[in-house]
Amino acid sequence: MKQSEPANSVFEQIDAPAMLDEVQAWSAINTGTANLDGLAQQSRALADAFAELPGEVELAEPAQVTAVDEAGVEFEKPHGQHLVVRVRPQANRRILLTGHMDTVFPIDHAFQEQKWLDDDTLNGPGVADMKGGISVILHALKVFEASENANALGYDVFINSDEETGSLASSALIAELARGKLAALTYEPSALPDGTLAHARGGSGNYSVIFKGKSAHAGRNPQDGRNAIVAAADLALRLKSHQSDAISINPAKIEGGAANNVVPDNAVLRFNIRPKTPEAASVFATELAQLIAQVEDEHEVAIHLHGGVTRPPKPVDAQAQRLFDLVKECGAQLGQDIGWQSTGGVCDGNNIAACGVPVVDTMGVRGGAIHSPQEFLIVSSLAERAALSALVIGRIAAGDMN
Repeated sequence: MKQSEPANSVFEQIDAPAMLDEVQAWSAINTGTANLDGLAQQSRALADAFAELPGEVELAEPAQVTAVDEAGVEFEKPHGQHLVVRVRPQANRRILLTGHMDTVFPIDHAFQEQKWLDDDTLNGPGVADMKGGISVILHALKVFEASENANALGYDVFINSDEETGSLASSALIAELARGKLAALTYEPSALPDGTLAHARGGSGNYSVIFKGKSAHAGRNPQDGRNAIVAAADLALRLKSHQSDAISINPAKIEGGAANNVVPDNAVLRFNIRPKTPEAASVFATELAQLIAQVEDEHEVAIHLHGGVTRPPKPVDAQAQRLFDLVKECGAQLGQDIGWQSTGGVCDGNNIAACGVPVVDTMGVRGGAIHSPQEFLIVSSLAERAALSALVIGRIAAGDMN
C-alpha cells in the first residue's frame, strides 16, 4: 500500500515481527469461551503484555450468568476473568478500546493448529477474531504513547472473555467503562478482507422458554395431560408468524419430552431474534408477552422466559458518522481506501453504542472465514491497522472528536 510522508513515520515505530509473534503465541492458547484454564493462561499473558503501557492493569471478575439446561433447570454458568487497563483515569478527555480473548473453538475442537497458506496469509484459531485485533490495540497505543499528544488523552482498554457467547458476563462492565467516553474503538476483524468496516448493525436476542405441563398416559388418559411439546411448537409457530422486515425470528430448537406413551410435561424452546431498530425490539417484547399469555391459556401450561436482547441494534448517528469519517481520513493518509457497509452481525460495539458513545467496531485486522477452520489473517494488516489506529487516536487527542 502507498504511504504518505506522515504515515511513514508511524509505520517505522511499529514492530511488525513482534506483533506476529504475539498473535502466534496467543493463537496457540485455546480460549474457547468455556475453557476457563485456557482463558486464565491467556489473561495472564495479556496482563503481562499490556503492562508496558503507563497504566493500571486489572483482571476483573466476570458477572454471574445463568443458563437453562435441556430439562428447563436454570444453572450458573462460569466465565473467565476480563482484562481492564486504565491509563490516565483523571484525564478530562478519554476513549475506550475493546476486544475479546475468547474464540468459538472449544478445547476438543479439531481446529487447534496454525499453518501458512502463503507468505502473507496465516490460518489459525482466533488469528483474525480476534487475537490479531488485540495486538493491534497494544501496538497502536505504544505508538500513541510515544507521541507529543499522549498526555492530552486518557483511555481504558477492555478485553473480555465472553464476547463470542454474547458478553453476558461483561456487559455491565462494558457499560461502566463506556460511560463518559468521547469515542470507542472495537477490534473485531474488518467486515471484508479488503478492510471494509461494519457500519450500522442490527441487534440480537437469545431466549429459552421453559414449558411445564402435566404428564399422563398417552393411551389411557391423554385428556388429563397438558402437552408441553405441543405448547412449545405452538409458540414457535406464532413467533415465526410475527417476523417482519424490521425483525427476523428464528425458532432454533425444542428440547424435552419422555417416552412415546407419556404426554410430555416439560419442554424448552430456544430462539433468536434480530431486530433492525430499537423500536422493533421494543415492539417484540410486548408481542412476546402477549403470545406467551395466549399459549399458557390455551394449553393450560406454565411458561417461564429466560434471556432477552443482549445486543441492542446499533444505528449510526451524526456523532458516530463523524468517527467513521475520521477513520476514513486517517486511512487516506496511509494509502488505505476505507469504506463501510451495514451488517446483520453483532458484537460489543452494539453495547457501546447503546450507551450513547460513538464507536467503530471493526478496527481489527484484515482476514476472513472467521468461526470456521478456514479462519485466516492477512499478516501485513497487523502493521497497517496498528498504524491506522495510532493516527485515529492521535487525531482524537488533538481534539477532532470534541
